[in-house]
Amino acid sequence: MIRPEDFYRALGERKVTLFAGVPDSLLKDFCAFVTDHTPKERNVITAGEGGAVALAMGYHLATGELGMVYMQNSGLGNAVNPLTSLADPAIYGVPMLLLIGWRGMPGEHDEPQHVQMGKVTLETLAAIGVRTTVLPSDLHEALPALDAAIRDAIERAAPHALVVKKGTFDTYKLKGAEDAGYSLTRERAIELFVEALPSGAATIATTGMPSRELFEVRERRRERHDGDLLVVGGMGHASQIALGVALARPDRPVYCLDGDGAVLMHMGGLATIGDLAPTTFKHVVLNNGAHDSVGGQPTVAFAVDLPSIARASGYRATWRATKESELVTALRELARADGPAFLEVRVRKGARKDLGRPTMSPQDLKAVFSAFLRSPA
Repeated sequence: MIRPEDFYRALGERKVTLFAGVPDSLLKDFCAFVTDHTPKERNVITAGEGGAVALAMGYHLATGELGMVYMQNSGLGNAVNPLTSLADPAIYGVPMLLLIGWRGMPGEHDEPQHVQMGKVTLETLAAIGVRTTVLPSDLHEALPALDAAIRDAIERAAPHALVVKKGTFDTYKLKGAEDAGYSLTRERAIELFVEALPSGAATIATTGMPSRELFEVRERRRERHDGDLLVVGGMGHASQIALGVALARPDRPVYCLDGDGAVLMHMGGLATIGDLAPTTFKHVVLNNGAHDSVGGQPTVAFAVDLPSIARASGYRATWRATKESELVTALRELARADGPAFLEVRVRKGARKDLGRPTMSPQDLKAVFSAFLRSPA
C-alpha cells in the first residue's frame, strides 16, 4: 500500500499544487490526508466532479501548474462534458491529473450501482480520449507511473487519469473536521420521519447512508418497504425522481429524503421543483455537513442557508430543525403544508458500526414501489 503522506509529498515535489473534487471511499484515506494538510483554497471539495475539472482548468491558466481532480468512477459521467468540451487538446488543451476510484472493478464484489460503471471505466476514459494509468499500490512502482502520467499530460496538453484500485492507499483517519455539535443522529431523525409520514405517502431516499438507515428503520418497525424507493446510485437525482412521481400522482403525498451533498451537487433541481410547484411534494434534507458515506470530508452545507435557497427557488414553506423536539413539530407542520415544502434537519456525522445494507435488490425495490404507486392512494 501507498502511505497517503508519501503520495502527497511526491505530488508537491512535481508541482501538482491544487486538489479538487468529490471524495470517494477508495480514495478516502488520501483525501483525508489532503484535507488535513492543505489550505482550503488549494483543496476544494466541489459540489460536482465537472466543476472540479473547470476549477483545475482555471488554476492552470493562472499558474501554469497542474491540478489533481479526484472522484469516484461513478462521477466520471458528471465530468465528461468539461473533459471533452473544455480540457481536451482539440479545444483549450489543459493538462491535469484525474485520480479516479475504481468501484465495481471486474473481479471485485461491490454494490449493484457500481457494477456497470466498474466494467466500463477504462473504456469510457479511452472513448473520450483520456489516457489512463492504473496506479500501482507500491510507492516505488507508483512514482515512475506518476512521472509518466504528468509528462503525458504536459506534452499532450490534456488530462491523464490515474485509476485507483481497492487497497491502493494505506489507512489515514481524518483529523481536521470537527463535529458541529448537533445532538440528533441521522438514524433517529429517520425514525421520527417514518413515524410522521401520512398514510399512503411515497418516499424516495437518496443514495448512501439515508437509504440504508431507512431500510433498517422499516425492518425494526416490521413495516413493508413498498412505499420506499431506495436510490442506491445517481447522487443528487433523488429529488427529480420524486418530482416525476409527484407530477404523475398528484393525489399521493410524495417525500424526498435527501442529503446535503446530494442537494448541493444538483441544486438547480430546486428551481425546477419550485417552478412546477406540485402541492404534494415534501423535501426533507438530512444535513450533517459531510460526505459521510465516503470518509466524512466536509461539504459547504453548514455555510449556506438551504431553507432560504429553497424559498428563493419557489418552495412555499420551509423549516430548519436542529434537535428532536423541533423535528417532531416541523414534521407535523410539513405534513399539513401545501408543497413544495422544504425541511432541513441538522444532524451529527457518523452511523452505527453495525449498520446493514438493504436485503432487497434494486430490481425488487423498483417492482414493489412501482406497484405501490400504481395502486389507488
